[in-house]
Amino acid sequence: MKPNLKSFPLLLGISSAVIAVFCQSINDVAIKFLSGGYALHQVVLVRSSIGLAILLAVILPFSNGWRSFKTRRIKFHILRGCLVFFANITFFLGLAALPLAEGVAIFFISPMLITLFSVVFLQEAVGFRRWMAIILGLLGVIIMLRPGISTFQFAALLPFLAAFGYASVQVLTRYIGRTETAVTMSLYSQITFIVASGLFGLVLGDGRFEGNSDPSLLFLFRAWSLPAPEDYVIFISLGCVSALGSFFVSQAYRASEAAFIAPIEYIALPLAIMWGVLVFGHWPDFTALIGIALILGSGLYMIWRETRTALNM
Repeated sequence: MKPNLKSFPLLLGISSAVIAVFCQSINDVAIKFLSGGYALHQVVLVRSSIGLAILLAVILPFSNGWRSFKTRRIKFHILRGCLVFFANITFFLGLAALPLAEGVAIFFISPMLITLFSVVFLQEAVGFRRWMAIILGLLGVIIMLRPGISTFQFAALLPFLAAFGYASVQVLTRYIGRTETAVTMSLYSQITFIVASGLFGLVLGDGRFEGNSDPSLLFLFRAWSLPAPEDYVIFISLGCVSALGSFFVSQAYRASEAAFIAPIEYIALPLAIMWGVLVFGHWPDFTALIGIALILGSGLYMIWRETRTALNM
């Protein structure tokens, strides 16, 4: 049967989610790379400032222009921005101390939480086969975790906390996305990041609390410093993927059900392992490959099944 208009929101959601995941994976690599020499709030402020500039210069002219700032739900945007900031800060602090793949794996309780939240708060329907695919993907995450001494440390709790914040963000995105555009949500998210990281910088930017050897705490309390010339490209790239990732993740959760988009984000885990190999020299072992296969298998199955269903409606 020929596809009808009902299939396009689903396809838009899939493509937007894939682009967002790829951008976010590059963001994670860059943040971890910079965590050894800069303060987290400084990195976030620079990233968000560049991201906001890109949104204003590149994306805004092709949407509603300056009307994108107009909203009647400013309280929801502030709440969403704060949740995004909390999720990002806790996750990045965890990445400073954990291997990239391990931090991302712990964070991947979030798709399960998004599915649960979407059922409870948005009354979205989740079929038996989708539940089974999600469980299969989570099994892959558990295999990847392989709980041990290195996993159960304080830093491992940070991606766990980030997962709750992220799940809340995406369910809220789905809720306000009925009336708000992806550009509007992205703009207010970047503004919240700039304000919040700037306030953190005013309090912590002089390094008065610096001195702890823990990588996460050092990343939080380190004094601000001028970026090295060789790091300019990283900061600029970070701002670009921040703007694109923020826009496309908002677009994905606006266009499709949260419970469907969430499992697509499992792609981030094999991407994290790939970047770990290429950038940090961390090679996955046989157990990790089993986990990747389960995660990819569940995600690809859901994409195939839901796309087939939508195209045949």
